Amino acid sequence: MALPENYDMDLRAIQEARRLATQCREAQRSFAFAEQEEVDSVCAAMAEAAYRESARLGLLAHEETGFGVARHKQIKNEFASKTVWESIKDIKTTGVINRDDRRRVMEIAWPVGVVAALSPSTNPTSTAIYNVLIAVKARNGIVVAPHPSARSSTFESVRVMVEAGEEAGMPKGLVSCMQNITLEGTQELMRHYAVSLILATGGAGMVRAAHSVGKPAIGVGPGNVPVYVDRSADIVKAASDIVNSKAFDCSVICATEQCVVADRPIAEQLREEMKKNGAYWLPAEDVPIIEKLVIPSPGVMNPKAVGKTPQQLAQLAGIQVPDWVRVLVVDLQGVGKEHPLSGEKLTTVLGFMIEDGWQAGCERCVQLLKYGGDGHSLVIHAHSDDVIMAFGLEKPAFRIIVNSWGTMGAIGATTGIVPAMTLAPGGIGGAMVGDNITTTHLMNIKRVAYEIRPPPPAAYTLAPDVKGLTASNAPSAELSSGDVEEIVRRVLAQLDSRR
Repeated sequence: MALPENYDMDLRAIQEARRLATQCREAQRSFAFAEQEEVDSVCAAMAEAAYRESARLGLLAHEETGFGVARHKQIKNEFASKTVWESIKDIKTTGVINRDDRRRVMEIAWPVGVVAALSPSTNPTSTAIYNVLIAVKARNGIVVAPHPSARSSTFESVRVMVEAGEEAGMPKGLVSCMQNITLEGTQELMRHYAVSLILATGGAGMVRAAHSVGKPAIGVGPGNVPVYVDRSADIVKAASDIVNSKAFDCSVICATEQCVVADRPIAEQLREEMKKNGAYWLPAEDVPIIEKLVIPSPGVMNPKAVGKTPQQLAQLAGIQVPDWVRVLVVDLQGVGKEHPLSGEKLTTVLGFMIEDGWQAGCERCVQLLKYGGDGHSLVIHAHSDDVIMAFGLEKPAFRIIVNSWGTMGAIGATTGIVPAMTLAPGGIGGAMVGDNITTTHLMNIKRVAYEIRPPPPAAYTLAPDVKGLTASNAPSAELSSGDVEEIVRRVLAQLDSRR
């Protein structure tokens, strides 16, 4: 029987996964007892090295994948190294991390173990940098499994960090990246006995695979992010924020705005202001062509259209758009499979809808979230606290970004949200949490708890024929723990005397 052409590659990938996972576990076992100063020294060295190489790594990612803008990928690399490190550097991840003297409980940090991190093609270098930092800060080991179309740039990002980390004293093998990338190899890594937790950042298929292996997994779902613009908003700023956010790295961040929901009284003003910022409304005859290019079948994005400029999309579609265009906009008549562009589009195509009043806008945003973005993120531009609060309370999204870019706000670059490249969508989105994932999610906590109250009297089990114990001398709720201990001692002494 003839073997498949990729048979040898599969074997190499499986063997590499086993080797890296085993090496990682051995290194992590020694690093698990590192002091905080040692951990922080290693992480600081890796963060500095990644920050220093941000521009080169961004260019590598752009050239390898063909997605986005090299300069914007540099910005994401700088965020993933410097900003993420600054957000976690003062978190204590070794020894006793908290004491509650009133409850007499001590909390002790404990690493998860070996993390298998699946990284995407859309943000390959920045995600790898961020994954390594949050894992090692919690004294874990990590093996990164790149997306096949971003293997070289992802590997180089990890290599830069490994070199710096090992020079700072990190055990060899604690951080690594697979080079032989196949589905079988990645599955072997996730299933390997040495791996304790899976961190999956990418498409829905990747996340489902991570959750299917029977191990703890932190995964992210799709982000069909609506942006509601209320009549109380600063329309000029809202238009600038929306277009700039959508154009950033050609819309490959999952928290990018996917559809504008405009309040009717300001809809035309918003439209004109967006045009001033580089938004171009597609002529009606071109909409079906772009629709077929970007979403060839319901819920399925065309990889060739992901992360492309409007001019690149026009060339692929065989249409013409002006050179000044930064974002293509399509007027949508509804949400769902009959309106393919109402779903997630990781490219520079933006939907636009009009609703009269925030209540109607609220309902439309819920529809958009439920059509492929449950639990992820939502953007609102408004200055009415009542409207903002209503959206915060009612929307099924765990990041409500107010008066800022969806891209920068949701990852924590322009807001006070924890800086992260993995944005979990909570239970409604198929994840275990709804947080921006950081080092505390990759750290277990042991608790040392002292007795602060005696067990209830009814909890004591005594032999039915014990002599000398009557209702008058039985333990009561008012007795101190010392009294109870004395009674128990006497009972045990009586039992011993009968033997």
